Amino acid sequence: MFALHRDENRQKRRAPAIWRTMLNIDRGLVNMLGHLKVTGEIPADLRSQPLLMTPNHIGNFDPFVIMAACKRIGINPRFLLAGGILDAPVIGKALQASGHLRIDRAHATTAVGQFGEAVQALRSTKDPIVVYPEGRISHDAGLWPERGKTGAARLALGAGVPVIPISQWGAHEIVYWGTEVVNGPADVLPLLKSGLSAPVRRPTLRVHFGEPVDLSEVEPERPGAGVRAHAKIMQAITDGLVELRRDEPDVPRFNDPTRPTDSKSPWLH
Repeated sequence: MFALHRDENRQKRRAPAIWRTMLNIDRGLVNMLGHLKVTGEIPADLRSQPLLMTPNHIGNFDPFVIMAACKRIGINPRFLLAGGILDAPVIGKALQASGHLRIDRAHATTAVGQFGEAVQALRSTKDPIVVYPEGRISHDAGLWPERGKTGAARLALGAGVPVIPISQWGAHEIVYWGTEVVNGPADVLPLLKSGLSAPVRRPTLRVHFGEPVDLSEVEPERPGAGVRAHAKIMQAITDGLVELRRDEPDVPRFNDPTRPTDSKSPWLH
């Protein structure tokens, strides 16, 4: 559970100037490091209402690819970000001004209050909100989606908003996974080396916006609703990913010696 706060700028249909600038810079960076291919679309009738978008998490660079893909199809996404990121010097201030949603697990008061605040924030925004249902970069040996957590599904059910599954592949080739915690320059060096070689390698970065997940049969008030909705969302993400990586069905061709492989995806059938 978490406390979630919203910036009043999100009420405006036009994204804040600082966020539009960051999205434009991001688009240039992504185009320099790889070749972006985007498939699928956000239906026109969903573009003017609250919407949750749920991508699989495959690498440190994939949020930048998601941003560029959204920019490509003409939407300005916002993210649920950890309080630590929003409190960081310089970049944190810029992200706060951009109107992203804040996750503050450490400052939780009551579970009911936190969830209610999150649901209200999601209902009131006019921008698509990106939530990673896995919660971390996948540790599956094949880099298939992990089991994940039910938070995104419960938010969608509570707010009554549509869910667009996003499947992505290729962003893991930009920079290595690295390490969970950075303790010094030695931990950053693998990321820098792999990132600096990306403009030469120029991997293909594939992003697919899937059809809205049908949650109509999931009754929010029934026990286990979050688990059932989560399974539908994760399966939709996985099904879209199958199409993106048909030439890499088992393990990624790109070898990242730093990435853990200590879990197994339950969604690949």
